[in-house]
Amino acid sequence: MAALFSLNTLVIVGMLVSAFLAVSFKKPLSAVIALGVTGAFAALEFILLEAPDVAISEAAVGAVLSTAIFIVAIKKTTKKEEEEK
Repeated sequence: MAALFSLNTLVIVGMLVSAFLAVSFKKPLSAVIALGVTGAFAALEFILLEAPDVAISEAAVGAVLSTAIFIVAIKKTTKKEEEEK
């Protein structure tokens, strides 16, 4: 029981730290990667809460799909900004 509590605490602290880093990073790519890590921690927390269906959804959408979409969007917009200069 104490080990599960400790693991839950570590996951929540990791989620808070990665969310804070996502907000505080200046570069958009770094912020998106930190946001993906936040989604991975959320998926891990759902596994610890014994909700595997929600964990799979969070891992697929929150950690992978949205991160990939943001990275593609950043890459496409930075090319246009560099060409305009």
